[in-house]
Amino acid sequence: MANTKLLAVLALLQVLSLHVHAVSAAKHKPGAGTCRVSGVLHGKAGKCKKLHGSDCCVEGHKYPQFRCSPPVSAKTPAILTLNSFEKGKDGGGAAFCDNSFHKDSAMVVALSSGWLRLDGTRRCGKMIRVTANGRSVLAKVVDECDSANGCDEEHNFEPPCANNVVDGSPAVWNALGLKESLGEVKVTWSDV
Repeated sequence: MANTKLLAVLALLQVLSLHVHAVSAAKHKPGAGTCRVSGVLHGKAGKCKKLHGSDCCVEGHKYPQFRCSPPVSAKTPAILTLNSFEKGKDGGGAAFCDNSFHKDSAMVVALSSGWLRLDGTRRCGKMIRVTANGRSVLAKVVDECDSANGCDEEHNFEPPCANNVVDGSPAVWNALGLKESLGEVKVTWSDV
């Protein structure tokens, strides 16, 4: 008798579990605009160049990793950060897209991993429009703001990027009329 009741309770739990899963899946369809943390990177410290207000990894700290970015629209919200793409500066190694360095006077950007190539659109070498402060500029995508890896020499011992970053050169900041001392600003961007 006890086994029969136990089996009935287990069967009921399975039905409830299936119902909850079906409701949850209906609310959170893949590609429906969500991008969640996909893992954690355990930080290790190193020789981090602190140009442009770089955040440097802390030994043992846990940093979120993203293998996706929010959906792209005509006015995609993002955080514009400041970065030099010149050799020996805070950008780390050569740019991901063309394996080159770029002068601070060049209108270039890096995009979070999901926006650069993981959403099905390859943006290396493409132009995007960045809008802030009532101004818009065109900039060439030359690099990845790595949202999954970091805390190593290749990434200037900086943590992984957030999933919503447009990392702009000083030229992009100047063209938008933004003060570099701000370090980061809310912007929108779109494909051109």
